Amino acid sequence: MRLYDIIKKKQGGGELSTEEINFFIRGVTDGSIPDYQISALLMAIWFRGMSVRETCDLTFAVRDSGEKLDFSAIDGIRVDKHSTGGVGDKTSLVVAPIVASFGVKVAKMSGRGLGHTGGTVDKLESIDGFRTTLSEEEFIEQVNKIGLAIVGQSRQFAPADKKLYALRDVTATVDSMPLIAASIMGKKLAADDDCIVLDVKTGSGSFMKTAEASKELARLMVDIGKNAGKKMVALITNMDRPLGYAIGNSLEVIEAVETLKGRGPADFTEVCLILASYMLSLAGKGTPEECRKLAEGAIADGSALKKLAETVRAQGGNAELIEHPETFARAKYSHAVLSREEGYIASVDTEAYGLSSLALGAGRNTAEDPIDHTAGILLKKKTGDFVRKGEEIATLFSCNAACFSAAEEQLLAATHISKEKAPEEPLVYGVVE
Repeated sequence: MRLYDIIKKKQGGGELSTEEINFFIRGVTDGSIPDYQISALLMAIWFRGMSVRETCDLTFAVRDSGEKLDFSAIDGIRVDKHSTGGVGDKTSLVVAPIVASFGVKVAKMSGRGLGHTGGTVDKLESIDGFRTTLSEEEFIEQVNKIGLAIVGQSRQFAPADKKLYALRDVTATVDSMPLIAASIMGKKLAADDDCIVLDVKTGSGSFMKTAEASKELARLMVDIGKNAGKKMVALITNMDRPLGYAIGNSLEVIEAVETLKGRGPADFTEVCLILASYMLSLAGKGTPEECRKLAEGAIADGSALKKLAETVRAQGGNAELIEHPETFARAKYSHAVLSREEGYIASVDTEAYGLSSLALGAGRNTAEDPIDHTAGILLKKKTGDFVRKGEEIATLFSCNAACFSAAEEQLLAATHISKEKAPEEPLVYGVVE
C-alpha cells in the first residue's frame, strides 16, 4: 500500500477504506510517512471531505494511536462533558460537582488553555496546592470514593492527532469538519466513559462561527460517539459573548463558587444547569426536565458546593478558598475600562475579549508560556446593556501594569455600541441527540 495512491484516490473524490485510513494513521504515528505527503492528504480531505464512515474510521485510528484509559475499576456509570472551547467557560467547575453529588461518577481529564480559550486545569491550579496530576491508582480511588476527580492530560493520548494538528495549523486545513471531529473525538474516546455530553460553542468566541456549522459538527461527533458504543448528546451554546462576567483563572473559579452558592450570573447558571441535566439524564437519573430540578436542588441545598470543596481537598488544594473565595490571591494592579460613547452594547467580539485577557497574562500563546493566575477581566456590562460615556464597562487585572493600555484598546475595539438595542440571542441554539 502506498500513500501516493491514497492521496490520488481522495483527490478524485473517492472514499478511503478502513485499511487505507489505518495505514495512514500508523504512518503518521511512527514517522514513516513524510510531512509533505501527510499535508497533501489533509488538503485532499479538506477539499473532498469524508463520509461519516470514513470519519469514524479516522477517529478510531487516531484514538488507537496511543494509550487508552481503562476505567473498569470505577464502580457505577461514568459521565463526561467536553466543551469545544470558549471565553469565560468555567462550566466544568460547576457541572461536575452537581453531577457527582448524585452518585454519578465523573472521571474528568481536562486540558490547558491556549490562545483566546481558557483551560480547566489552569483554573484549578489557581487554587493553592491543587494537584492536577494524579497516578492512575489515585485517580480511580478518588473517583470511587467521592465520585469526582479532575486532572490534566498527562498520558500520551492520540499522538497522531498532535502531529496532524501541527500540520493542519500550517497548511490552512484546520477548518475541515471531519478533521475537527476526528481530533476532538479521537482524544475523548481514549478515555473510558459511558456517556458524553458535548458543549459545542458557536459564535465569535468559538471555532465554529455559525449555528449551522456547529450543528453539523455536533451531529457528526454524536454519530461517532454512538458508533463507539457511547451514550451521546450535544448542546449548541452561544459564544457570541463571554459566559458569565469573569475571564481569567482565579476570577473564574470565584465566579464558579458563587454560582454553586446560588449567586452566579444568570447566563452562566443557565448553561450549567442545562449541561448538568443532560449528564444526569444520560446516566439514568430521569428526563432532562426531571434532572434539571435535581441540579437546581444540588445548588440550593449546598451539596454541589460541598462536593467541589471535597474534591479540592482530596487533590491537595486549599478548600478554604472554596468556602471563602474572597481569600483568593488578587492581582497586584487593576485598571478600569471606561466607555468612550453612549448607547447599548449591540455585540462584542468574544475572541478579542479572550485575547485581551491573554495580553494581561491570563493565558498563553505557546504551551510553555507561564500564566498569571490572578490576571483577567471582570465585565461590568455585557451585550444588551446600556452604557453612558465614561461609565465603567470592565475592570482589568494583572501583575504587570504595563499591559493595561494594549488590553484596554483591544477590549474597547471589540465592544460595539449602538443607539438601538439588539435583539436578544438564545443561550442554547439546539440539542443533538
